[in-house]
Formats: sequence, C-alpha cells, structure tokens
Amino acid sequence: MSPFLLFSFVIGYFLVLLGVAAYTSRNATNETFFIGNRNSNWVLVAFGMIGTSLSGVTFVSVPGTVGNMVNGGYGAFGYFQVILGYIIGYMVIAFVLIPLYYKLNLTSIYHYLEIRLSRESYKTGALFFIISRLFGATARLYLVINVLQIFILDQMGIPFVMTTAIILAMILLYTWKGGVKTIVYTDTLQTSFMLLGLVICLVYILSEMNIGMVDAFQRMSDHQYLHIFDTNVLNKSFFLKNIIGGAVIAITMTGMDQEMMQKNISVKRMQDSQKNILTFTGTLVIVNLLFLVLGGLLYLYMIDKGAIYENKSFLFENKNIIGDDLFPSVALFHLPPALGIIFIIALISALFPSADGALTALTSSFCIDILGIHRRKELTEEQQKRTRMSVHLSFAVVFLLCILLFKWIDNKSIIGVILDLAGYTYGPLLGLFAFGILTKRVINKGYGVTIICLAAPACSYLLGKNAASIFNGYQIGFEMLLINGIMTFIGLWIYSKKAS
Repeated sequence: MSPFLLFSFVIGYFLVLLGVAAYTSRNATNETFFIGNRNSNWVLVAFGMIGTSLSGVTFVSVPGTVGNMVNGGYGAFGYFQVILGYIIGYMVIAFVLIPLYYKLNLTSIYHYLEIRLSRESYKTGALFFIISRLFGATARLYLVINVLQIFILDQMGIPFVMTTAIILAMILLYTWKGGVKTIVYTDTLQTSFMLLGLVICLVYILSEMNIGMVDAFQRMSDHQYLHIFDTNVLNKSFFLKNIIGGAVIAITMTGMDQEMMQKNISVKRMQDSQKNILTFTGTLVIVNLLFLVLGGLLYLYMIDKGAIYENKSFLFENKNIIGDDLFPSVALFHLPPALGIIFIIALISALFPSADGALTALTSSFCIDILGIHRRKELTEEQQKRTRMSVHLSFAVVFLLCILLFKWIDNKSIIGVILDLAGYTYGPLLGLFAFGILTKRVINKGYGVTIICLAAPACSYLLGKNAASIFNGYQIGFEMLLINGIMTFIGLWIYSKKAS
C-alpha cells in the first residue's frame, strides 16, 4: 500500500480536527481553556474519556499481549485481571472523589491538598502529576508515532524526529485556544473512529476465517488464549495483585489525575459527572475485552496463514510479529488496503486523545498550581493568556524530548513500561490524597512533605529490585503503586501531628 496514500489520510484527519477546533474555540477565554466554562455535556465527556484512557497503547499493545502472555507473561487474557480492578477504582472515584471535588468547587484537584494539608503538599502533588502525566503521555505518543514511522514515514524518507515534531505541532495547533472545550468534542470524534476501526477489524477477520464468535472462542481456548486468572502468588501476574493494582491504578491515574478530572469537573452538575464515570466504566470494560478478543483472533488468523511459535517468538515469513508489532503488521501487510486505511485512521484516533488532553492538562496544572496565575490579581486576562500559551508551547518541546528518549530506549511492549512508571510516579499522589481523606492529622509546615514524596518512590524501587531475593521468589507487580502510596502515607503520619 502506498505510504503517500496513507499519509494523505493522516493529513485529512488532522484538517477535520482543526475545523472542530476552530468552531469550538470561538470567543474562548482562559476559563474555557482550563475548565470548559463548566458547561461540558456529560455524555460527550464520558464517551471522549474512553479514547483518552485507551489511547494507542490499548489499540496496539493489548491485542499483542495475548500471544506474549502465553510465552511466560501474565496469561493470555490476563490483562483482564487489571480491568476488573479498574471497576473497583472507578466506583471510588464516582462516590468518594467526585463529591469531594464538587463540594470544594475546584479548578485544579490538587488545590484540595492545600485546603486540607498545606501549600507545600499542594505544590508537591501538582509536581508529581506533571512528572507522571509527562512520562505516561509521551510513552503512549511514542508507541503510535513509532508505528506510523516504521510502516509509513520511513518509506517516505522522513526522519523520526521530524515526524514527532510535525505531529506535536498538529496537536499544539488544535488545542491552542479552546483547550478543554475543544478536547471534549475532538475526543468524542476520535473515540468514535477508534471504536469503529476495532469493530470493522473484528468483523472482517471473523468473516475471512469463516467462523462465528462461538467457534472463535473455542479455537482461542484450544490455544490457551482465554486463560485469565494466575493463581501463583509469587508471580507478578497473581490475580489479587492485578485486581488490587488495577483498582489503585484507576483511582490514581484517573481520580487523582488533573487531565482526567479536568474533563469531569467541567460538567455542570455533580450527578452528571458521576453518571459520566459509571457510563465510562461499563464501556471501558467491554471495549478492553473486545481488544483482547481481537488479539486472540489476530494470532489465530496468522496461524492459519502459516505463522509458528519458535523460541518464544511468533514468526511469519521469518519476521517476529509478536507484541506491539502484531496488529500493525497484520493490518498493513496481510489485510486488504481498505482495512489498512481504517487501521491508520483508528490508530491516529487513538493517538490524539491521549496527547491533546495531556498537553492541555499539563499546561493548566503548571499555570494554576505552579505559577499560580489565577491568584495574581495584577495580571490581566491577556497577560494570563500569553503566559498560558508560552507554557503550552514549552510543554510541546518537552514532549518532543521525552519521545526521543523513549525511541532511544526502544522497548517492545510500552504498556508494561507505562504501568511500571505509574507505580513510582503516582504513588506519592495516592499517599497524599489518602492521608488527607482518611485522617484528621495536621501536616507540619515546610518541605518535609516533598522529601517524603521523593523518598517513597526511591525506597519502593529498591524494594522492587530486591523483592525476589528477600521474599523467597516473590515478585512485586502492579501492587508497587500501593506499596509506594503506603510508604508516603507512613512518612506523612510521622511528619504530622494530631489536630488540636
């Protein structure tokens, strides 16, 4: 398939996004950019959040894990253990965190830490969000950009750094004025394209293999792809670790994440925001299950074409197409050209929601939480706008540098990298919010809070590296985030005193 044809669809798709941005950003103010004037439609927010949560990582990485898991990972559908944990976490968000944020009428959720704990806690929480979201978003972006680079742009002679710069410039352009208000609409559009691509690929592969869903599940079962629960307590993939880890990941990476909550609290009524979370939860579970099913079908399809397992590799025509390479390789080289085009549109639809929201949220958090421009009464609306735009541009440059870093690392399964990073960077946020909500103790003044929040991930890292030797083969998996949060909580308890 011509790379120029595929690239023309990428450009056409971007022009559509620019049109939506131009329409939604008319008469935009700083409040529009930061919180959508608190007038977002909860249905659009719920639907658009699916695209943000799934991103290109789910679209590319999750189907590929089905084969990887059989070769010594989590177990074929083992990732669904984490999804079950997500359900628990989203219930906590809907019925604990959302009411708290609305009660305090927050623009930045980290302002809660200042109200409840201290100004230093507030700044520290915001700083850890910026670090967490920066690395998480750029890892997701890297995965999709790398797919576009390998399968399209390398053939056109365009270097990776230029590809990355062009895509970031695109994102910068359509989020420049409208911010959250624009993103609510563009994410809805992009989620629609991504899910449509998923369904079309599922239907086509079933049709091509001439089997129904019941027969497909039977064949997946024969290849051990349907295995979900790992009952070996020593493994990273032990089901309780994954379920608890999934719950904590959802609470922190959604409920304590300014990007995700920025959209939720842009909804006018708390009840509608809760409906958003509940609707989003049910849909997310179904969609993730469909991606796992797609992964199983893709492996079966390639087995029918002559692919074989050899030395823990999935080989077809002397090429290893396991993991993140599976879906792109099949869609672009082994399916009809029309399916390849649909895949590319769906892929870039998965790319933009995870990047545009992150760029906007990081700009918002840095401007509001770190620079405090909303507190500085001497700044006019225009001066605040100039500051916000400078920060927005600066973060785009930082995104570029981080993506180049991931290219240099070149990991074959980004979803594992993202979840590992989350264990270290979101742990202090979990500890801070849990301490504020679950205790009435008073934090001492000073930057001891910051030191505690830096020490906890360092101690967690050392524990994780040596856990197998210390605990007779026990491996720390997704529960790292919880351990990190508990360490932060204990440190804060020691650093605090009883309320008078």
